[in-house]
Parts: sequence; structure tokens; C-alpha cells
Amino acid sequence: MTIPVDVPPAPWTGRDDGPGPEHLRWHGVVSPLPADAARAQVLIGFRSDEGVRRNRGRPGAADGPVALRRALASLALPAPVAIHDAGDIEVRGGALDDGQHRLGTAVAALLDAEHAVVVLGGGHEVAFGSYLGWAESAAARAGARWGVLNLDAHFDLRAAPVPTSGTPFRQMAEREREQGRSLRYAVVGIAQPSNTAALFAAADEFGAQYLLDDECRATNLPVVETFVEDFVRELDAVHLTIDLDVLPGWVAPGVSAPAACGVAFEVVQHVCDVVARSGRRALVEVAELAPALDVDGRTARAGARLIHRIVTGRRDGGHPRFAGTEPADGP
Repeated sequence: MTIPVDVPPAPWTGRDDGPGPEHLRWHGVVSPLPADAARAQVLIGFRSDEGVRRNRGRPGAADGPVALRRALASLALPAPVAIHDAGDIEVRGGALDDGQHRLGTAVAALLDAEHAVVVLGGGHEVAFGSYLGWAESAAARAGARWGVLNLDAHFDLRAAPVPTSGTPFRQMAEREREQGRSLRYAVVGIAQPSNTAALFAAADEFGAQYLLDDECRATNLPVVETFVEDFVRELDAVHLTIDLDVLPGWVAPGVSAPAACGVAFEVVQHVCDVVARSGRRALVEVAELAPALDVDGRTARAGARLIHRIVTGRRDGGHPRFAGTEPADGP
């Protein structure tokens, strides 16, 4: 299988503590995607901030894929895992629609090869490209029940004359409606002051389910967990999309619109755990990282930690230890 990309994968490098699985880090397992790859975790980047520019936000997210890879490279792995890098799709000259469709073609091919897809954004316009990939996949055409779980301070249901980073889920909903279906769409972390009454009305119109950031405090974790579990339970496949502006601004300053409140990192991470252990995650993307706006790499590290958590998570909800490092039985 050959995935056409604009930027081929570069070598991964990072801290090396020695040979053996007990010293394993991401850079030691990631390899370019081979044509005959067995089922694996596959990264593909989407270098775009055209949607952010159109939405009158602060640009810089086109550099997000490189920064996320850099932040992932030296993370220690709890156990060996097959991870491939497919390279990047790049939006050039403002050709957002073309870039989204090319990303969709790549994602569909990866899904049909039974890979677990991790898309590295890019502005949140990446979500529509990922959706196009799911919509073109064999599983979608066969009638699999699927839905989008968005971790985000914003609905991104804007009505606009051209696609932007604020329109991807309206685009999805309208495309599904044209085909006689309804978009299953849930959002965790909506900031009321950042969404007009018109956007709340759009959420109601399209049947979106959501929790406000005020409802997502760590003390309210059981409510968040139940919300996510109930949504995922009705699906065969989940498109998990993480806009890093869902996190508090002091955790994720390197985004177009840092949150004044946000959802605590441990709550966002727990939502990722719930999706990972469900076994229904088809693809995940991390969006809106703008490295030039970041402080001490905080946002990049937060995004990398979430990706790491999802990729290494198990269906039983735990995280594997290395063979030979488990606690011994008995006293």
C-alpha cells in the first residue's frame, strides 16, 4: 500500500538509554510505513492552518505535526508496539478543500488496511479531512455505526461562506443529512462564553450532545465518564478528535484561542482512556497546536501525552508493564 503524501516521513531520533525493550522509546519503534505493513498504529500529518486563518484565528498550526512528533520521540513505551509514520499532507496556496480530500483518500486507505489511524494536525479543519476518509472507508460503506467525539471548547458548527477551522462538524452534519443520515456528534468541554446562542441553536438543530466545561471538573468525573460511555456504547467505530484548546490555557497556551477555564488534563486523559478501552477507536486526531505560540513546549507535550495514552492503552483500561517487571506474587 502506497499513501501519496507531500512530505515523506523523516527519521525519528531521541534519547537512547541502551538496547533492549526495557529502554524502549517512541523513536526506537516508529518506522516509515511499508507497502505491506501488517496492522499497526499509523501516524499521518496534516500541515494546515488555512482554516484557522479563514476563521480569523492565530495561525501557526501548520507546524503542529512536526512539533507533535518531536514531543513524542523520547516518550518511554511500556511495551513494544508497531507504529508507522506515513508522512504529511500539506495544504499549499490556500487549497484547503484539495488538502482535505487528499487526507481523506489517505485515511480511507489506512482504515481499509485495518490500521489504527492517528492524524497530527493542523488546524481543526483537519477533522473534515479525517471524516472524508472514514466516509470513503469500506466499514462506513458497509453500514458500520459511527460517531464523532470532540474534545473541544467550541462546537465548530459555524455557518460560513467557505470552510474554516470553525465549520468542520457542520460540514459533516450537512453532508450526512444530504445522504439521509444524521451525524452522531458529541462534545466534551464546551465553553459557553466562546459559543454564541446561534451555535447552541445549531447544536440543537443537528442533535449534538455536549457537556459544558463547568460540568467537566475532576470532581464530576463519573458524570463525564458516563456521558462518554453512553455515547460510545451505541457505536461500532469512534472518530475521536482532540482540539487542544479544550485544555486550560496554562496547560495548552500554544493554540489559536487558549482557554480561560478549560477541562483539566486528567479529565481529558480519562476520556481518552474510556475510548481506548472500548476497542471502538477507528481514528484519532490532535488539532490546533501552534508551536510558535507555545510556552516551554507545554502544548506539544500535552498533545503527545494524550496520543501516547491512546496508542498504549489496553481494552481492559490498564497500561501494560514490561515482561519481567510485574510485581511478584505473594509477600
